[in-house]
Amino acid sequence: MDGRRRLAEPVTDGAHARAAAGTAPGSRRMRARSSFGFGRNRLARTLRRWLGPIDTWHLPRGAGIAAALAFILASVAYGTVRGGHLPAIVSELRDFRDAVANAAGFRIESVALAGQRRLTRDEILATAGISGRSSLLFLDAAEARAQLKANPWIAEATVLKLYPGRLHIAVTERDAFALWQRNGKVEVIAEDGTVVESYVDQRFAKLPLVVGVGAETRAKEFLALLDQYPLIRDRLHAAVLVAERRWNVLLKNGIDVRLPEADAAQALDTLVKLDRDNKILSRDIAAIDLRLPDRVTVRLSVEAAAARQDALNKDKKPKKKGGAA
Repeated sequence: MDGRRRLAEPVTDGAHARAAAGTAPGSRRMRARSSFGFGRNRLARTLRRWLGPIDTWHLPRGAGIAAALAFILASVAYGTVRGGHLPAIVSELRDFRDAVANAAGFRIESVALAGQRRLTRDEILATAGISGRSSLLFLDAAEARAQLKANPWIAEATVLKLYPGRLHIAVTERDAFALWQRNGKVEVIAEDGTVVESYVDQRFAKLPLVVGVGAETRAKEFLALLDQYPLIRDRLHAAVLVAERRWNVLLKNGIDVRLPEADAAQALDTLVKLDRDNKILSRDIAAIDLRLPDRVTVRLSVEAAAARQDALNKDKKPKKKGGAA
């Protein structure tokens, strides 16, 4: 103690005191805290560099109201889609849009049609999606053309918009070419094999009948071949494509003519010659097989075969001997 009753202290500088403090039991804890603080400061500086001052972030005014409105709109959209109301809403919006355009002077005042023969004017306009509320301004010509071509009777279509209020539509229609039977169902087809409608109209009763899978696309070629043989074409009841490889010709009198897969024209030439020489198509037979080039096989009908067998049996009966003199 000194004269002023104060405790004496060791004379050391600050560096020595810090060094001595470093050897104290809690020194490691202090260093750990210092290292953690340094790392946290470094992370904060990095975030500030890339994201800006974090402590100045704040939500824009009205963000909560905007989020609530977005949630309500999403709920309404979800309910509309799930409830099946979307097409009706789209139709209403389209009608409103067209009404505005019509009021502005873009109403369709006249529609010129060309090329229609079977289809009526109303059928063509309905197929193209054109009504009394449609406006020329918002009419999609490409979409209208696609809708017209989706009709099986229409092979090609052109849609032209002539502002401010005229519309020109030209179509090329398919012709009914033949009747096609498959799996017991009969349909009307065009030359290219397109099915244009089911066979319910008796106007198509006189069309040639083709039968079998693939017959619709090959009918034009085969019927053109038969046109070269009026004797066969005039008696044709149906042309049957067998296994998508060869044709059978079923005549109106029930005779089934079986043609080869290759060189059907040569077989038809043989058939015409046989009828000219032997009237084979007028005989009581069931089938004529022309599939082999070096022979013709004829199968009799059931009645003709039975009559022939009876005749053969009569010829085989023994003759009675004459009585005694």
